[in-house]
Amino acid sequence: MKVVGIIPARYESSRFPGKPLIDLKGKSMIQRVYEGVQKSPLLTEVIVATDDVRIIKEVESFGGKVMMTSENHSTGTDRCGEIALTVDADVIINIQGDEPLVDFRQLDQLISAFEDENVEIASLGISSVSQEDKMNPNRIKIVLDKKKDALYFSRSPIPNSENAKKEAIKNFQFFRHIGVYAYRKATLLKLVNLDKTELEQVESLEQLRWMYHGYSIRIVETTIETPNIDVPEDVQKVLSQLS
Repeated sequence: MKVVGIIPARYESSRFPGKPLIDLKGKSMIQRVYEGVQKSPLLTEVIVATDDVRIIKEVESFGGKVMMTSENHSTGTDRCGEIALTVDADVIINIQGDEPLVDFRQLDQLISAFEDENVEIASLGISSVSQEDKMNPNRIKIVLDKKKDALYFSRSPIPNSENAKKEAIKNFQFFRHIGVYAYRKATLLKLVNLDKTELEQVESLEQLRWMYHGYSIRIVETTIETPNIDVPEDVQKVLSQLS
């Protein structure tokens, strides 16, 4: 099985412009992500997908592979879809470009989902869910079916436990989403052509578009979570974990 890792990297960001190129103890963030991803023995190839010449020059400077994509993509999935048209792959992994401490073992766990030939899309979930996480709209919650496919994703606390009997909710396994996706190439090329839905816009979660149109998302449980850099205030917590 040929698995290609794609790292979408935009220079423009409303909350943190230029963040792929910030210096993290002598290496740019995009270099740290790239090198972390390359540690996976299951990846055939790693490609940075960008829309900015500055990022292309940076990736080329450390010997990485990079490809220019359209400026018009609204999501990382769309950017991965453009690259997927040109690469030989069975599975594509969409890897966040703002996680400089990315752990390749997460990627290997995700790839293992495709040993099941029925899996078209897979993502990660973690059962470490605090009460604060449940109430935080930036922490995406998931409920699963018996096959470990997602029933729903939400920014709200799900399932609703306000009216549940204590016995019913006491042992319930809550899950939180970790936003790394993998898709069979053929499936990804279909996803990028789906019409947007009201549901995804209400929750601001693009994966609900795929589910609305009938696609299942297998959730692989992991115990690994690494911090991302979303805003400038996040940089220090990452620097404190870099050797």
